[in-house]
Amino acid sequence: MLILGIGNSLLQDEGIGIYLLKFMEKHFPSFPDVTYRDGSCLDFNILSEIEAHNHLLILAAVELYARPGTVCCYQNEAMDRFLGTTAKRSDYDISLLELLGMARLSGHLPANRALVGLQYSRMGMVNDISIKVKHNIPLAARLAATVVQQWELQLHPPCGPWMMPPQQVGI
Repeated sequence: MLILGIGNSLLQDEGIGIYLLKFMEKHFPSFPDVTYRDGSCLDFNILSEIEAHNHLLILAAVELYARPGTVCCYQNEAMDRFLGTTAKRSDYDISLLELLGMARLSGHLPANRALVGLQYSRMGMVNDISIKVKHNIPLAARLAATVVQQWELQLHPPCGPWMMPPQQVGI
């Protein structure tokens, strides 16, 4: 599983994905099968990492036309539709869409995809996120962790229903 935080932490709320990634690394370090990746500089090197995983969780600032700090989660086709809308959310969108498009064309788009995002408040040359957004980082991290836990349960299901041992027939 690849957890990819995207955005530019030098541009205030644009860096939500990076702050959220760091929060998850600190508070959820023991997820098995998880690779945390800082995608602040989306480049084609990340494409091979995306293609190597069957599960991709993207953490990012999003435009929901909602109150700052509003949390969202889109999975699989719903994520694809959300990212494909014409509403521009950030400078990273084109690169992210290109990377996912290339993974799709090569036949290596992760089958399980999710985006956990936070509605940004301000974008500017400030090296910290706004208070309204910062307040909901833990909530967004718990939502992201829930997605990862669901995927973990799919990969490593708990034991099945209790089965009665076969009855022995007396001779």
